[in-house]
Amino acid sequence: MLHGLNHYTVCPKDLERTKDFYVDVLGLEVGFRPPLDFPGYWLWSAGQPTVHLIGMREKDSALPPREVGATGLFDHVAFTASGLAETKQRLKTAKVDYEERVLPRIHNTQLFFRDPDGVSIELNFPAHETVPQAAE
Repeated sequence: MLHGLNHYTVCPKDLERTKDFYVDVLGLEVGFRPPLDFPGYWLWSAGQPTVHLIGMREKDSALPPREVGATGLFDHVAFTASGLAETKQRLKTAKVDYEERVLPRIHNTQLFFRDPDGVSIELNFPAHETVPQAAE
């Protein structure tokens, strides 16, 4: 039985750039990470390690170089969020293009965009933060 998202892991092309994106644009925090034998970060949200970033490991040296945008069957990761106006401003300031959708009838707002490595991110905001919509 699943109880919710534990974390997802990204193997970014540029570890520091991707860490900065998740911290500066999404507001995650660099938190505790066990002393593993390879570089990386555990980025925390609401007291939980939510996003793991893995830098190059010794065993990765035999693999092709990491390339942005090739995520295979992985489509996107979604977060429940709050602070719609502030988030939109952070995205604009960071020059991150995003798509905004308002769900019919329930009026939740969704923002869709990509991280520096092409991973698609969806943020879901509650209806009370959505600008009032015309009656449907």
